Amino acid sequence: MGVVIESSVWVPTSSVYIFIFLSCFFSLSLFPFYLSKHAPTKSPPFSDHPTFASPLRFQRYFLFLYSLASVLEGLWSVYGEFELVYYGITKEDTVTFMLIGFGAALFVGSFLGLLSDLIGRKKSCLVFYIFHLVVGIWKRITSSPSFWVANGHRQDLLNETFWLMTFFESAALIGSQVISNWMVGGNLEKEIACPSTAAIFTAIVGISCISRVYGASPQSVTFKEYKVSFYSYILCDRRIWLLACAQACLHFSIVVFWILWAPTLVADGREVYLGFMYPCVLGARMLGSTLFPWFINAPLQTEDCLVYAFIIQGLLLSIIAFDYQEIGALVTQYFLFHACIGLILPSLARLRTMYVPNELRGGMISLSLAPANAAILFILMQRGYYRTVENSEVIAFAAVGLFAAAGCMYVLKRLGKQPYQNWHKL
Repeated sequence: MGVVIESSVWVPTSSVYIFIFLSCFFSLSLFPFYLSKHAPTKSPPFSDHPTFASPLRFQRYFLFLYSLASVLEGLWSVYGEFELVYYGITKEDTVTFMLIGFGAALFVGSFLGLLSDLIGRKKSCLVFYIFHLVVGIWKRITSSPSFWVANGHRQDLLNETFWLMTFFESAALIGSQVISNWMVGGNLEKEIACPSTAAIFTAIVGISCISRVYGASPQSVTFKEYKVSFYSYILCDRRIWLLACAQACLHFSIVVFWILWAPTLVADGREVYLGFMYPCVLGARMLGSTLFPWFINAPLQTEDCLVYAFIIQGLLLSIIAFDYQEIGALVTQYFLFHACIGLILPSLARLRTMYVPNELRGGMISLSLAPANAAILFILMQRGYYRTVENSEVIAFAAVGLFAAAGCMYVLKRLGKQPYQNWHKL
């Protein structure tokens, strides 16, 4: 007589999605009442793009292009692992692809921000969409898998746009999942390349939108002038080093999470529908981004807010690394981790506008990610090839990095704020 073992699949209840939606709604709707009572002094929005008649119009246009870029990145990642398995890619080959991708991000991507500062942001965005268009067409023609590591530089322009960027990015990533599932339908094996069609269309829309307002950069700078200024205002300022260190630690922890979140959930054979989990964690990031305008208009300084957020993230990863959790408790920790990300990303963007000149910001952002990409490359080699480290040790290392980021923000606050000067006038 055979024994039948019933297996249960864990999925989030509908109340989780309702809670995220209502929390975001009340956070956004109640903030104007809070703002009217406290009436903070705010700097007026600015824009160095004379193509647009008003900063508000530029903000909307910028968020639209930013959302399109996020949709493109999301379309490539929805069926990433399944697509590799579908085309017969083994786990060893997957590790090799990841090493190539992060190696390119380290040795090539680290200098894309410098190039963006020199050639202009519009040209950089145009190249970004053209690359995605080429990859989409190539996938449709050859029906072969691709491993796209998009580690692009995005420019922060408006103070009010910081949290909206994170909010719209998360919403766009969720939307890309909906689009991919709708296009594939129930025939996943035959329609696996359909998301490439959506990527081609999205890239064409992005190229046409940028081409409509394409123009020369407001200011041109030679490479020699840029090199001298970058050394003086970036490399010789320890406040920038602290900010870059915090950014690198955050980037490393996010990448570690997305690599290991699924293995951590199913480590003991538990069955989970990851497609239902993905909107939850991104919804948590959206909720965290809606908290940013509350904190920015509160007496709490940005550095203090970041210290607390990094410590909370470090504690969450420490628990995930060394303490076995039921799926519900583990998902709750994932939720809180991404809510902190939604708050941290716009806060770091705000600090960059305080300490980094706009003309040098692209190079600072891309170079700050180089140590994180190097660490990821090292971890992939040790874990993927040599098997010398465990998943829990990698997560614990990411937690240590987040505690270090909290220390950087504490020291940054002690150093105080000194507004940078326009280096074109010096």
